[in-house]
Amino acid sequence: MSESVHTVTTLPAARESGCPFDPPAELIDARRHGPISRYPFPDGHQGWLVTGYDLVRSVLADSRFSSRKELMRHHPLIDYGDLIEVPPASPGEFLLTDEPQHSRYRKPLVGKFTVRRMRLLAERVEQVTTDHLDAMAKAGPPADLVTAFAKPIPAIMICELLGVPYEERDSFQENIDKFMNGETSDDDLIAAYLATQQYLAELVATKRAHPTDDVLSDLSGSDLTDEELRGISLTLLAAGLDTTANMLALGTFALLRNPAQLAALRADPALADRAVEELLRYLSVAKTFMRTALEDVELGGQTIESGTAVIMSINTANRDPERFDDPDVLDLHRQDGGHLAFGHGIHQCLGQQLARVEMRVALPALVNRFPTLRLAVPAEEVGLRPETADIYGVKSLPVTWDA
Repeated sequence: MSESVHTVTTLPAARESGCPFDPPAELIDARRHGPISRYPFPDGHQGWLVTGYDLVRSVLADSRFSSRKELMRHHPLIDYGDLIEVPPASPGEFLLTDEPQHSRYRKPLVGKFTVRRMRLLAERVEQVTTDHLDAMAKAGPPADLVTAFAKPIPAIMICELLGVPYEERDSFQENIDKFMNGETSDDDLIAAYLATQQYLAELVATKRAHPTDDVLSDLSGSDLTDEELRGISLTLLAAGLDTTANMLALGTFALLRNPAQLAALRADPALADRAVEELLRYLSVAKTFMRTALEDVELGGQTIESGTAVIMSINTANRDPERFDDPDVLDLHRQDGGHLAFGHGIHQCLGQQLARVEMRVALPALVNRFPTLRLAVPAEEVGLRPETADIYGVKSLPVTWDA
């Protein structure tokens, strides 16, 4: 290893207080030193941090880097308490497996999340969005955009897709939020996990006995075990509820802080597709992924030894000036696409088309329904999720408008 390799010593790194949308300054500085840096894990393991677009994309597509949970080091964003080793993925937890197990879980789902199928859902997304905008208008300003808009729209869609009764959403949505928000105590995490597992066990049993027209019912007719179905359901629910909700809320926040871009979206409905891709790139709410080298791999002029952990910084990769012109500028007319917000390779986000449809419909509808929409508090008072959260976003987004 070259002695000139930069070292990052603090993860999670704090964001600059002046801009809640930019990656942490320490990670930006690391990328300036080169696309790959050393990172000494808290347990003493000497790993790597990849911050450049090309190298992040390369690792995500390389089968020599494993996603298996039990091969990971303790992630710096997760408190494992007294655990010495990371446990294996639970059955059905396909994001943390390699082939062939990964395909066993993912393949039955692929046909359920195609571009065509998701576009057919656009009319339903429009209806759900209209219902919630009507409710906001009726209640009048101010409103918390997270609870009134950002959370319920993706919640309804993923519940209907999986066949989860929407009237039962409150309890498991609250528990899933505890998994993701980065601020839950160990005892509350355990309680939330057990409650969610119990709920999913009952749901799977119901689908086995009385299948309906939904994804979970379809899967219940396969050779997947009850435990595997619970794991798949939890993975899809967590992703479908939390990631898109934070993109809708944080995306609105970013637009309100960039009034020229907000005006452009309001003036040109055809800009919606490009706006969604740019917000995904600019915000990158799924901040990091981790892989473990299965053999010695040359990467960015460095030798990544077998068994070594690699953390990939998605937000700095999506702000890499070697890949994107003026990467720190939110530009809804941007032409240079190809962001990594949904990952890359075999683990690329299964529900990305659903997320796109939801954002493509909901964001233009919001800004056009409320042309005077604005923050109800100073921007610096908007509560942000901590860097320890799996998904970055806002805790709440107080907004108002001229009624």
